Amino acid sequence: MTTSPADQREPAVDPFPPAAPGYVPRRTLPLRVEAVRQLRRRRTLVVGLLLALLPPLVAVAFAVGGAPDDSESALLDSATASGPNFAAVCLYLSAGFLLVVPVALFCGDTVASEAGWSSLRYLLAAPVPRWRLLTAKLLVALAFSAVAMVLLPLSALGVGTVAYGWGELRLPTGGTLPGGEAALRLALALAAIFVGQLVTAALAFWLSTVTDAPLGAVGGAIGLTILGSILDAITALGDWRQLIPAHWLFAWLDALQRDVEWNGMLRGGAVSLAYALLLVALAYRHFARKDIVS
Repeated sequence: MTTSPADQREPAVDPFPPAAPGYVPRRTLPLRVEAVRQLRRRRTLVVGLLLALLPPLVAVAFAVGGAPDDSESALLDSATASGPNFAAVCLYLSAGFLLVVPVALFCGDTVASEAGWSSLRYLLAAPVPRWRLLTAKLLVALAFSAVAMVLLPLSALGVGTVAYGWGELRLPTGGTLPGGEAALRLALALAAIFVGQLVTAALAFWLSTVTDAPLGAVGGAIGLTILGSILDAITALGDWRQLIPAHWLFAWLDALQRDVEWNGMLRGGAVSLAYALLLVALAYRHFARKDIVS
């Protein structure tokens, strides 16, 4: 018996086969799983120890060298006045560069490290949707960055209180604030610093989707942040410097005044958020079209 050509055709393949039973894209790669994976990494422990040990080292330096005497900075002059003052000084000493490092590390290492380990393609084959993978990694990286930034002033507040006692916060512009209000002002200053660092986080995250080298993403974000500080130092740029995120790096000091000055912190936060949203959008766009071969 002969078969017609129509009977010899291969059966049609459904281009959109039904998902496996129980598969829900939004339930893949839960945040707690990603958080545990990042928490167990050695670099997380190293960063945490570095930030926690900095305040004791500063206190030892003050004990050995005496109280700071810097006529150009009233904040540094009052470093040993009380625990809140010591915490404010530690923030001042670290906001320019040290706090940039954990943000760039957590956000720049998150995707590129998976590619470097050749595990990224297996995550996507699980299957974890690309948008879900990026969202989980970005949220966890930002959470770890926030915890790292909180760890330093908390350690400084504890060390400063033990070494110098709990007391009023001497303001750089003159006057004092009671200890309770001082803690709230320090929290506000820390929030302003975190918002200002979102541009560094987004830059590192975007670079992490572009390169398979984690050090390239982290180093690139830190390098461009330093470049921004250099450009901000060029006074010939005039008002154009206000578009550089580094220009608002120390706007958080406006929180340590008798009456909080919101203008600088709000403008700096707006600049940082604008750049961050653009860079995160570029990261999602690039990763959605990227060929994953590692």
